[in-house]
Amino acid sequence: MAIVNTTPDSFSDGGKFYRPDGSVLGVFERCAQLVEEGADILDIGGESTRPGAAPLLLEDELARVLPVVRHAVRLGVPVSVDTYKPEVMQAVLDLGADIINDIWALRQTGAAAVIAAHPSCGVCLMHMHREPQTMQSAPMEDEVLPQVLSFLEKTAKELRALGVDARRIVLDPGIGFGKTVAQNFSLLARQQELLAAGYPLLAGWSRKSSLAAVSSTSLASVAKLDITDRMVPSVTAAVLAVDRGARIVRVHDVRETVQALKIWTAALPQPS
Repeated sequence: MAIVNTTPDSFSDGGKFYRPDGSVLGVFERCAQLVEEGADILDIGGESTRPGAAPLLLEDELARVLPVVRHAVRLGVPVSVDTYKPEVMQAVLDLGADIINDIWALRQTGAAAVIAAHPSCGVCLMHMHREPQTMQSAPMEDEVLPQVLSFLEKTAKELRALGVDARRIVLDPGIGFGKTVAQNFSLLARQQELLAAGYPLLAGWSRKSSLAAVSSTSLASVAKLDITDRMVPSVTAAVLAVDRGARIVRVHDVRETVQALKIWTAALPQPS
């Protein structure tokens, strides 16, 4: 799953493809490039959810996202939209988007109803502690995996009760969303236990600060937002996540992740 940011303020590539005059041509070009590099899914997002990010007005998110979705649905791969607003969900599904990727796991009023009313769209339910504005100021306490698993199981069960087929649901433990570095890596270490919920898993490690915290050679380099230094750790985490059962990895560095997963696949035991 390739990350397509239409934001000027994303934590990792904010503004790189967003143009000050409101033009989305840079994002159009980025979508085509990601598909060429091997992306299986394009995940389009118009609102930054980095720690401390302020909420985006509905009309601003629609203005950023809708032109890109109109373009992306013609590129031959499934299109996902990263949003928690039911109005945006409905608008992009009406344009032909295939998946809703919601950091709030449909907890916003009306969101679950939009998904339940659609006959076939996929939905990714993510665990987030608190909200983007406060999640890292007071991260989770105690053992994290049982809490994450319980939340995801409960949320999926509630969605199933609305008539949504289990095959439409993917779960995401929410790496970096209200968790400490140690808790994030405990989720990776024990990721296979999340498969007990019975749904495919999505892992989103790409360029997260936890990777910098364990791979940097000094505190100064951890504090510095040097995205190029996070590419190798990001690809490594993606391969580890797939090796431990993730079905989808949400990444910025598509070409490098595809290459690494080809090596991983080639090394798998061959049937006799």
